[in-house]
Amino acid sequence: MLREINFDGIIGPSHNYAGLSHGNLAATRSAGAPSHPRAAALQGVAKMRANLALGLTQGILLPHPRPDHRWLASLATDLAHAPRYLQAQALSASAMWAANAATVSPAPDTGDGRCHLTVANLVTMPHRSHEWPATLAQLRLAFADAAFAVHPPVPAPFGDEGAANHMRLCPAHGEAGVEIFVYGVSGGGFPARQHRDASLAVARRHGLDPARTLFVEQAEAAIAAGAFHNDVVAVANEQVLFAHEQAFADRDGLYSDLRRLLPAVEIVEVPAARVGLGDAIASYLFNAQLVTLPDGGGMALILPGEARATPAVWEWLQEMAAGNGPIRRLDVVDVRESMANGGGPACLRLRVVADPATIDPRFLVDAARLDAIEAVVEAHWPEAIAHDAIGEPALVATVEAARRALLEALGLVELIDS
Repeated sequence: MLREINFDGIIGPSHNYAGLSHGNLAATRSAGAPSHPRAAALQGVAKMRANLALGLTQGILLPHPRPDHRWLASLATDLAHAPRYLQAQALSASAMWAANAATVSPAPDTGDGRCHLTVANLVTMPHRSHEWPATLAQLRLAFADAAFAVHPPVPAPFGDEGAANHMRLCPAHGEAGVEIFVYGVSGGGFPARQHRDASLAVARRHGLDPARTLFVEQAEAAIAAGAFHNDVVAVANEQVLFAHEQAFADRDGLYSDLRRLLPAVEIVEVPAARVGLGDAIASYLFNAQLVTLPDGGGMALILPGEARATPAVWEWLQEMAAGNGPIRRLDVVDVRESMANGGGPACLRLRVVADPATIDPRFLVDAARLDAIEAVVEAHWPEAIAHDAIGEPALVATVEAARRALLEALGLVELIDS
């Protein structure tokens, strides 16, 4: 009964472009521009509808309370008196990128046969460092069944950014696999966000078999080029690794280990001579959802529109899909509001392999439940947020009322104050 479920973060009503994420080139470019929270959330809902149409199982994670008054209080201030940069950090909607919510090890890989989730601490970036309490509350509610173990974050200073730096390869989702933790050491002028010690701690917590767990260094050149997470240059699904030639510091060593541990592995590598790191990162070619279609339909790559708009990327993808490789289908989705802040289709989802019957059903969606979400967004999400409006009382009241309306509509009122 185990299957992969994609839990998408609903884009919150405070979605704005404050340029808070050093090393995220898209977020830096968009700094100060007006954002469109309503359009952003509706784009996310449309992506989830497309996943349902493919026959995939779809879940949700909810926006966090914003502004984060508790975090501001811990800094001995409040929204009215905080400096501008703290107001922006308290209002950030970055929890929408659910790939950073946690690292997930499915039951077939763990020592006790439970699915383990460790909430990411995200300590490298101040605006994300205060996400974990609300994330932990949601995950403990959604995965309260005995089939799961939900862990608090690894302590600072060991930065952990969750599933965005974690991959899993396996013959099929419900079978034992090889887990790959990707960490950074240096990124030139940009920070390496995932610490090796954090990855080691998560693997120990999850009871993973050391013989089938790999710790791999991300290439310094990739981080320096703007690949702040591994999922900007590589993605894995079942027996397929789809990666840029320059993603890893020791690609030959990684490929050798994978072929030894999983002889059926298929490595689809994009040559740097065809698609440079700049185009790969700007288009979010690898920040795509690589999914297995039901009923023997093969694999599909769910890509942002920016990939189709980048000639070198789209030319290479079309050649790949027309060949004899494992990825035959290319599906393009519009997530331009998220992309402008540095998050593509893969950033917006957390993958959990589990039996859907063990999950709180309020976190799973069908078309009707997406209709309900869409109606709340249409009625309550701000149409636009100007950069100079951050911290204004009217905006804060709108944002807080919008989130409350969504939680009430979904029957998740116990999360209102979390």
